[in-house]
Amino acid sequence: MEQAIKKVVVVGGGFAGINFIKNLSNHDGFQVTLVDINNYHFFQPLLYQVATAFIEPSNISYPFRRMFQKKKNLRFHMGTLVHINPESNTIETDTGVLHYDYLVLAVGTETNYFGIENVKQYALPMKTIGDALNLRNHLLLSIEKAVRTNDSKERQKCLNIVIAGGGPSGVEVAGMLAEMITYLAAKEYPEITDKRAHIYLIDAAPVLLGAMSETAQTEAYSVLAKLGVQIKLNIAVKDYIDREVLLSNGEHIPSNTLIWTSGVIGKELPGLPEESKSRGRRLAVDAYNLVQGTQNIFAIGDIAFQITDLHSPLGHPQVAQVAIQQGELLAFNLKKMHHNQPLKAFSYHDKGSMAIISKYKAVADLPKFSFKGFFAWLIWLFIHIIPISGFRNKIKLTLNWLWAFMSNDPTLRLVISPRDTDIP
Repeated sequence: MEQAIKKVVVVGGGFAGINFIKNLSNHDGFQVTLVDINNYHFFQPLLYQVATAFIEPSNISYPFRRMFQKKKNLRFHMGTLVHINPESNTIETDTGVLHYDYLVLAVGTETNYFGIENVKQYALPMKTIGDALNLRNHLLLSIEKAVRTNDSKERQKCLNIVIAGGGPSGVEVAGMLAEMITYLAAKEYPEITDKRAHIYLIDAAPVLLGAMSETAQTEAYSVLAKLGVQIKLNIAVKDYIDREVLLSNGEHIPSNTLIWTSGVIGKELPGLPEESKSRGRRLAVDAYNLVQGTQNIFAIGDIAFQITDLHSPLGHPQVAQVAIQQGELLAFNLKKMHHNQPLKAFSYHDKGSMAIISKYKAVADLPKFSFKGFFAWLIWLFIHIIPISGFRNKIKLTLNWLWAFMSNDPTLRLVISPRDTDIP
């Protein structure tokens, strides 16, 4: 007896959602609808290179509808999730109501400001393409303001850049900005006589790259320090008042630019039972990524908190590889469910982690050993090209990287602020 086609609604088109969908594409047993606030997938690990005017946003973005061409069972719904109704198997978005047989939540996380309202209002996050472009505009406009002013204190505020968070994002953006200032300041901003890198990297932990090896931590500190980055460890950002960053040691840093890479928290998902909510607003799931307290709602990627994996009894790290592997396995398990076959429990295969620090300098932690330097940098480039969506994007990114690294002079420093449009 032929089974009815199951309606699958996926909320979120990041690594988890897209890899789940790819593995269900053109399957006759499922009609899959992706819901996302954007109409494109983007490669989040390279956002900081967009923010620092090193690559174009289009290099790391790809339209969902283009991706779904020739996939007869895939649909796209542009909208924001408003409410989940488990009792009626529906979700409400700001653009309509969708019915589901299975709901897959792959919404990821949002920036965690730890309750500091001034930081939430005035700091610059780096979670979306919009955030990256906003940061790029802000940095370029701040330098232009520094060029025009005759007030030394105002110039100092314009040039000082404070980065909160010493994880991979903080380290990578600090290194990129320090190099940009080193190579471009003298050529393009002759009005500024002080060519030092006015960059402060702040972290409450005792080391940079806390989740990586000691080799990676030492290399990151050494390379950034040589680039002129002022690194302050065991110190937290406490507030941001009147364009001054207040630190836990009592120090104040005058700055128009506070870049916040200090933490994430799960997105609010109204309508789910209280028993499904875990620490950091993540969703508690079983070994098959089924959300606790539900029968047909799954969570994958950063939003999922899973402690059934013997290799990660305290939960998985919120990294792309976990999201990709959970997305692929959930698609596999739904196919098994469709044929009434046993399911496979999730077990994370750690392939290692990497971070780029500066030009020709990177660190890599593989399962059995760690290394650094030029070879790690080359591998980092190769690994970050592979998952980029679209062959043309891979070629464009490779060529842009080659030119930027050879010339030390990328030409993307454009201040572009499009007007908001209201489409009826």
